[in-house]
Amino acid sequence: MQKTFLICWAACGLFTSFHAAELAGAPGPVGTQAGAKLVHRLEITKPGVYENFRVDAQGQGGNIVKITADDVTLRNCEILNGKGNGVGVFGTRVVIENCRIHHLLNGTFEEQNDAHGITGRWGDVTIRNCDISHVSGDSIQFDPDRRSRGSLTIEQCHLWAGPLAEDAPGFKAGQSPGENAFDSKTPPDGERCKLMIRRCYLHGWKQPSQITTRAALNLKEHIDAVISHCVFDDNEVAIRARGPGGRGDARVTVEDCAIYRAQVGVRAEDKIENLKILRMAYGPEVKSREERHGGKDLPGYDNTGGHDAPPMESLIVKPRS
Repeated sequence: MQKTFLICWAACGLFTSFHAAELAGAPGPVGTQAGAKLVHRLEITKPGVYENFRVDAQGQGGNIVKITADDVTLRNCEILNGKGNGVGVFGTRVVIENCRIHHLLNGTFEEQNDAHGITGRWGDVTIRNCDISHVSGDSIQFDPDRRSRGSLTIEQCHLWAGPLAEDAPGFKAGQSPGENAFDSKTPPDGERCKLMIRRCYLHGWKQPSQITTRAALNLKEHIDAVISHCVFDDNEVAIRARGPGGRGDARVTVEDCAIYRAQVGVRAEDKIENLKILRMAYGPEVKSREERHGGKDLPGYDNTGGHDAPPMESLIVKPRS
């Protein structure tokens, strides 16, 4: 069983501590509880609550947990040891909470193939209080098929990359697999997919990697995204916001977040429109707070209230015993 981290609330540009249990509906510890059921694959075809499974894929590929039903809650599970996606979501009104997803590794470190933590179709999907690490794709990616529309909320999650402690097939100890904490893919037009990411801790997304720009958040294509009260640390790029292209353009609002240790805080690309960066806090080891690539003029751009960040330990609080 693993306890959740706590992240402090940022309001009006001022950071004040809170304990997760003080929030209405605050989630509990991450991972399995006593008496967890061991399975090697889990396919959910009916509505309901599915909890306390340890899903060890034993090196197999595909969607290790596959959700095809609507009205599903997946809770307090550990999903690991596969060459495919941890969870594939193909229903709506789906909640994934308090889950630990890790060691999904496909290919080799030099030629990584996608094995995402959570992926699937946009819908009414909530990912809450999950810890996702050591995957050879993205921690979370919606929708690789670019065929769905809907909403996705990611809250109070710990999404991270870091060195492997031990060798794994195709990978060696000390290598840090993965691409981004979150990557968006959508149909190119029509109704925008809605994305909300709040109170998350995202760290370790930095080179070396097989992709040219490694970012915690890779926000692109036809989305309307609001990122709030998140802490970013030790990333090549914290937030990569990408503008018009053949697959649409992202509309991005970032509110009351803090960025530490980054080559670039916010990377704005392709003349992104309506990018709002509000009350952003920057640590002293952010080498460049903002960079623009593919055009300097950003229609509808707003960057106000930027300020120096407090010590990160005041924002990431250890849980009470």
